[in-house]
Amino acid sequence: MTHVTLDVAKKVIAAAEEEAAAIDVPMCIAVMDDGANLVGFHRMDGALLGSVDIAQNKAYSSVSLKLDTEAIHEASQPGESLYGIGNTNDGRIVTFGGGFPLEVDDGTVVGGVGVSGGSVDEDMTVARAGVERFEEL
Repeated sequence: MTHVTLDVAKKVIAAAEEEAAAIDVPMCIAVMDDGANLVGFHRMDGALLGSVDIAQNKAYSSVSLKLDTEAIHEASQPGESLYGIGNTNDGRIVTFGGGFPLEVDDGTVVGGVGVSGGSVDEDMTVARAGVERFEEL
């Protein structure tokens, strides 16, 4: 697979939504392609309105930096190599967990998934479910 299509995005979103339902936390789930274009988005009933932008920005961050947002968090701490990066890209770079790049077998980033609505750990768990489904395709 070399592109994140709408069909792929729907499958990633479905897996993430299943996990969010299993932990009983309504989430916003965004999937972007390799150009950081939004391919699919889902806001579960009851998900926080503020999580709409956060989920999309987590996916954007993961695609544009080719890193998961937890790694961005670690690298953006004072004294680290990406300190201050959260102030770039019109504030779209998210520096806490819940976003993951979608990679094919050779490590090429072809998209990203971002999840928001719970704690950072919950967001990461739900996003990972989407990544795992992607890796099965």
